Amino acid sequence: MLTSPTVPPTTPSTVWLARGRHTGPAAPDVLRKHLRSLKDDATLQDFLEVPDTDTAEGELAFEARWQVPEKVTVRARLTLAQWSGRGQEWTLVAEAERPWDLRWPSPAAMFWPWEADTPWGHETVTGQRYLEANPLPEDDKELRRALRNALRDTWTVHVVVHEAMTPDERGRRSMVPLLPVGLHHRVVEHRAAPQQLRTVNWALRESGVELPRGGALVLPGTPAPPAYDAADHSVRSVFLDGSHPTELLHAVRRFAALPKPLPDGGEAALTALREEWQLLTLEEELARERRLVAMYREALEAMTQSRDLYREAAEQAHEALAAYREAAEAGERPQPQAKPGGSPFQQLGRTLERLRESAKALRPTPPSPPSAPEVLDVPDAPDAGEVPERGRDGGGEGSGPAGR
Repeated sequence: MLTSPTVPPTTPSTVWLARGRHTGPAAPDVLRKHLRSLKDDATLQDFLEVPDTDTAEGELAFEARWQVPEKVTVRARLTLAQWSGRGQEWTLVAEAERPWDLRWPSPAAMFWPWEADTPWGHETVTGQRYLEANPLPEDDKELRRALRNALRDTWTVHVVVHEAMTPDERGRRSMVPLLPVGLHHRVVEHRAAPQQLRTVNWALRESGVELPRGGALVLPGTPAPPAYDAADHSVRSVFLDGSHPTELLHAVRRFAALPKPLPDGGEAALTALREEWQLLTLEEELARERRLVAMYREALEAMTQSRDLYREAAEQAHEALAAYREAAEAGERPQPQAKPGGSPFQQLGRTLERLRESAKALRPTPPSPPSAPEVLDVPDAPDAGEVPERGRDGGGEGSGPAGR
């Protein structure tokens, strides 16, 4: 029988997710140094490096907590894992006490220092950099591969901008820094040269979208969000002259606000943040201990109730077995006693009692003693010395030779 695929849960509005690569060495040292400096200047309330025993093999995890405007607390967890290439892959999930505001600081900036050519600012799937305009590869095959990877990425918002003509220095600047800071490390900008438009649209044809000449397009991803509309997330003209691209920025923000399922691996990262969180305040530790005490109390009560029910069921089973043995010895059929509905254990006892009755009914009935055989009226045989009387019916003495 065919089964429908499991639909991943929707990303909560309070959650911020990002993923990337650190292509240089000593990524953990960079994290420790930056987190310590932010705690010293009170930007962070606290941070913690999770012990190795509480993480998967080959992984490191860091937790941090800070407050955004209006005293909203944010908790975040960053995990470092080995990457098949050079460096490490990082996964970051943050959750606030209320729906996320894109004006809040980027959680990535709370863990990583942003510098020129910083090695941590690479997107995982395509390898392109955040906060920069990334030219698409000149080779057509590499270009198609880059766009296919961008379409498959479920963590990052990918934007493709077509340069109708070769821009000057102002036009080569990325537009991502003009977005709210909460999107700085969630959006990657790709640039298509003037002669690459046809190749780009050929690579995008399977997704059903098209890049306008001299315009821009927010890629839908795979699968596309249910509310995605290509016309609503494309821009006919983008002027690469240093002016503010208001229409394009609005299209990116609309796409970022769409309800989307959690990306691949996002559910596990969010579960780890919520269930394995160790950076607790005193109040949180007290609340956790109280929850543990309540949980243990409920478990103990459930175990006690199960023990009593099991004992009751065992007693009923023994009673039913004893009654079965007595009935088997006496050859009688006792009448089953009506019992009210109860727990499964009580039903077990009643089931055993019904089995006992069924077994008795199936026992063979003992045979009745044989009756005396009927005596037939058969004439007695003559004695050996007695000669039978003859001649009454013409077969007398004169019928034989001696009578002649």
